[in-house]
Amino acid sequence: MPAIILNGAEAHPIQSATRALFDRYEREFNAGLTGEADLEAVATLYAACFIAASPAGVFTGKNDEELRSVSAKGFKHYRDTGVQRMHVRNLDISAIDELHGLARVAWRAIYKVEGAQKVIDFTNVYLVRLEGDSAKVFGWITGDEAEVLRQHGIG
Repeated sequence: MPAIILNGAEAHPIQSATRALFDRYEREFNAGLTGEADLEAVATLYAACFIAASPAGVFTGKNDEELRSVSAKGFKHYRDTGVQRMHVRNLDISAIDELHGLARVAWRAIYKVEGAQKVIDFTNVYLVRLEGDSAKVFGWITGDEAEVLRQHGIG
């Protein structure tokens, strides 16, 4: 697998594939916030199986109809809490090996609550895997979203 050159420096192929993945991720997430979610396109962001960790615990899942259903419910939940838009502020990607990487994604969420705009920044960590020329999410680690929202008077 040839190396990819980014900004004049040699980079691991996982880096450019992960950048492309999170460009799509941001685009699909924002489409979901408008009520126009393409659940098939959302599903293409994930590997066949995945693991997730948060303060609520650790769980595993499959890229199947349940993922699509949970995604649709998640978009509705975010709309109901006032999320207007999500933006990737920063993306830090570390190659683990030839097929795997770790992406620290600094997100900015724009909320509209009671007529006022609120901006909430947070970071999630994603495990990604190269599948052909594309990267797919096979795991993620998140903080306590409910507590952050409470701190900002949301929810």
